[in-house]
Amino acid sequence: MAVLRGWGLTLGKRVVRPVARVQRDSGDPDVGRVRAAASAGDWATVRLILEARPEREDRTELVRTVGETAGAERWITGVVEAEPEAALAKLVAGFRYIDWAWEARTGARAKHVSREQFALFHSRLRTAEEWLYEAAEREPEWALPWFGLQITGRGLEVGQHIARRRFEATVRRDPYHLGAHQQRLQQVCDKWGGSHQEMHAFARESALGAPGGTALGQLVPMAHIEHWLALDGGLSRGAYMRRPEVVASLREAADHSFRHPDFVRSGGWLQVLNTFAMAFSLAEDKAGARECFVGSEGRVTESPWHYIDASDPAAAYKEHRSSAGR
Repeated sequence: MAVLRGWGLTLGKRVVRPVARVQRDSGDPDVGRVRAAASAGDWATVRLILEARPEREDRTELVRTVGETAGAERWITGVVEAEPEAALAKLVAGFRYIDWAWEARTGARAKHVSREQFALFHSRLRTAEEWLYEAAEREPEWALPWFGLQITGRGLEVGQHIARRRFEATVRRDPYHLGAHQQRLQQVCDKWGGSHQEMHAFARESALGAPGGTALGQLVPMAHIEHWLALDGGLSRGAYMRRPEVVASLREAADHSFRHPDFVRSGGWLQVLNTFAMAFSLAEDKAGARECFVGSEGRVTESPWHYIDASDPAAAYKEHRSSAGR
């Protein structure tokens, strides 16, 4: 007889490990509904689903899902033209054009992206910015237009001052918005003109300054993973992650985040566990890693595992899960 114990599943004395699969969303059933409606060009249903959710974090995943839907650009521009005063249509159009811009650029390194690709990338991002600003003007209390402008700003390289102001505009409206903080973390990384010191300070202050149980704890392991990526060679990387102060900071953030009694499995919860799983694994804290692998139940988020295996994040997850004794 199978018995649930905490987050794990045992069958007698044998531990049953769920099959590791990359999951595109948090498991919210409305994500699948809104994706299907967007694929069908059914704006009435898309609008109904989005309007039923609070504008802040609860709507973020749904709007981004529509934005990621291939072909949505073919009908969303018509909706914007038909509803020129509708902020929601402009918001959705902005997020679709963000993803459509990155489709043009591709994930290749800049030296492998053609001039024509960059021109199309920037053109689509500028269109997205226009719609997002218009949405912000019509709904000044909404956080999502400003979150979208954080993303376009990095692509258009608006500079650190403007990038910071867009982040501040987002969190004034939604102080614990995970996506906004993730974008800001990237902006203050060494590779984007920031520094390791600034990145770690931002991650720790944001995570521990938030109420216990929020998803912002994810920023701390993500900052360590970014630092790990920036180092040359496997030996220096491994030594960095095994530093006692790194391990201590991971445990501190975990206690304030997914280990906290107020932690809720919604929104970005799965990425929180996956990020901690990878960081604890790299730090050789097997107990911490096992806890996260059990909690994620074989559900793999592309980030951060794509840093280890871009072609098969699930393979990287499985390898490190086995090393942790799961």
